[in-house]
Formats: sequence, structure tokens, C-alpha cells
Amino acid sequence: MTTLENDFIKVSIRSQGAELTSIYNKQTGIEHLWQADPAVWGWHAPNLFPVVGGCLDNQIIVDGKPYPMERHGFTRQSEFTVIEATPTKACFSLKSNEKTRAVYPYEFDFQIEYQIDNQVLTLIYRVINREDKRMYFSVGSHPAFAVPFFPNENYEDYYLEFQNEEPLERHMLSTKGYFTGETEPVLTVDKQLPLTADLFNDDALVFKNLASRSVTIRSRNHDQAVTVSFPAFPYLGIWAKPGGKFVCIEPWLGCADREGTPVPFEEKEAIQHVEPNGLFETGYTIGV
Repeated sequence: MTTLENDFIKVSIRSQGAELTSIYNKQTGIEHLWQADPAVWGWHAPNLFPVVGGCLDNQIIVDGKPYPMERHGFTRQSEFTVIEATPTKACFSLKSNEKTRAVYPYEFDFQIEYQIDNQVLTLIYRVINREDKRMYFSVGSHPAFAVPFFPNENYEDYYLEFQNEEPLERHMLSTKGYFTGETEPVLTVDKQLPLTADLFNDDALVFKNLASRSVTIRSRNHDQAVTVSFPAFPYLGIWAKPGGKFVCIEPWLGCADREGTPVPFEEKEAIQHVEPNGLFETGYTIGV
């Protein structure tokens, strides 16, 4: 376990998946990350690579050849190496190997960097292409934030506040986790979306055209809040396991497949790429 700490927050990251396991606010005594109850949902904050969401037939097609690919990719099951560590910053690396090549035929170095400054955690993704050809991928994040913050509160005391007042339209998912092509309005009042027990009965709320670049978890009882800011991520998922005392705010560069006929990997919706021997970098922040 790797720990970052300053006067305001303490953050823990495990080597499996380079996954956040704790964001502890030292000023308030609040643990803001879901603590992965296996009876409900056994993850804290998976990193998603080289796909986001589900792929048709659980596979990707690269250069005409199918490769097995699980939902959200293989990163969360992979063991990362710490390549840099200071009291307030740590960088983790996953390099292509025999196991990754069997499902994703590229040579790469996928790095995840965490850095804290005051009460803000910055997360940076770096995709380094070790190939002499263009490399395709998706990348995203799946942090689950504990709600409520305090034991004397209820889940329904909380709401999500979007940066902008805007019409929200969710893109519907099938029972298998693929887009159906249907959309549905999501109603907000004064930029607020209340958290309710049935909000995620039809799976995640997936937004593709948000103007808002941040979403904040707030309570009607106090001023403590968590803000996720994602300036470079056009796709956003919001989800919780029904009955789970958490909410995920998920910045994505990529998304699940649409029902129908599989397409080549490079033609997937929202697919990203990095040029031969090049570097792709992006990031977002969590403020507590």
C-alpha cells in the first residue's frame, strides 16, 4: 500500500490496479471513498483501460483478429509497479507483458500518477505507445464516494450538483450493458440531481454531451462536499449499486459498445489513439 499525506488529506493506493482505497479528510475525520464491501460492490475506484464499459461478444477486433476483453478492461486486475514515490506524489506503471498481449496486441506503458495539494487529489493517466504504429485505447475512472458522510444522515439527504444548469439526457443501456440507442431525460432543479434509492435501477446514468466540467456531492445538512472536476473528459458515468451507500462519478474517454454488429477497435465510439512511440496524457481532480 502506498500512502500520500499532507496537513489536510491522507490518500492510500494499492498496487493491484493502482487503485485508490482511501481519501481521508484529516480536518473533518471523513473517509470519502467507499470501503469496498464485497457483499455490495467489492471495489473502491477502479481504473479503466484499454476499454471503458462492455464490448460486444466480450471481445475487441484489432487488425481483423478478435481478442477477448472483459468489461472495463484488464487494468483493475493487474499488478502495477511503483516507479516514483514522495510524501505527496506517487506514479504507478503497468507495462505490456505476455498476459496483456493475449488480449490487447500492443506494446505500451500505462502510467497512473496521484498527487495531493492541500485538499485536492490530482489523478493523471499516461499512455505511452512502444509501437511503431498508432495505438488505440480507451481510458477512464470509476471512483466510488461514500454517502452519507456522517452516520446520522441518510442517503436521500444528498444530491449531485452539476457545474451548469443544463438539460441532461442519459443514454440507455441494455441488461447486458450495451447502448440501446435510446435516450431519456434526467430532471434536475437548480443544477441539482437528488440521490435516491431507485435512481440507478436502470443501470448507470451515462452522459455524452455535458457542458458541465464538474460534479459535486452535497448534503442538505452541512457544507462538506466532494467535487470531481474533469475538463478533458467528454463522457461521464454516474452509478451506484442499488442499495449501496455510495455514488460513483466516472470521467471517461471511451464508452460501452452499442447493440448490433461489432466494429474494428479503431472505429469504436469515443476511441482514443496515441501516435507511434508517442505519449497521451490526461487527468482530473477530486477535491474534498
